[in-house]
Amino acid sequence: ILRFFASKFLIMLKDKLKDKKIILASQSPRRQMLLKGLEIDFEIRTKDIDEDFPETLKFSEVARYLAELKASAFKEELKENEILITADTTVCLEDDILNKPLSHEEAVSMLQRLRNNTHVVVTGVAITDKHKQVVFHDETEVQFGNITDAEIEHYIQAYQPFDKAGSYGAQDFLGYIAITGMNGSYYNVMGFPLHKVYRELMDF
Repeated sequence: ILRFFASKFLIMLKDKLKDKKIILASQSPRRQMLLKGLEIDFEIRTKDIDEDFPETLKFSEVARYLAELKASAFKEELKENEILITADTTVCLEDDILNKPLSHEEAVSMLQRLRNNTHVVVTGVAITDKHKQVVFHDETEVQFGNITDAEIEHYIQAYQPFDKAGSYGAQDFLGYIAITGMNGSYYNVMGFPLHKVYRELMDF
């Protein structure tokens, strides 16, 4: 029965978007995989964007700001039938934002700070067409237990997490051994709050 209702609603979403072309502006394989889970067709378009943000923004606002900034690079070229989805994920520890690490040393430092601590993952999403835009975000609290320096070193060497905010992925080795608790959406920690994306697409 549950499978029937899930299929029914996904069919409703596909029917709603049947005359639209969905564009995901993200190189993230996690976001691409998750959007495929909604069983809608989409294409990938990407651009290099300067991801600087005003230092006056609250940490909860940065991901929304960057998602909207990414959308602005495409807005003038969008066609009438196109819907663009952009997203950005930030990892926030106390008052600091842990972006993608720029070096091995920075990745080590980030993971050392995260262990035995609680951080917040914020993903901002913008859905945009020629005439309107909705911007929203989701937040998830993540608790890390203890991880050793040797485990951190192995993870960085083996998984090269330089494309991940906070230097880790919840869906791989570090997430398996470090995450002891979570308050909020797991998929948001992966970089795409699917439950909100689905609702917003249904209402768009």
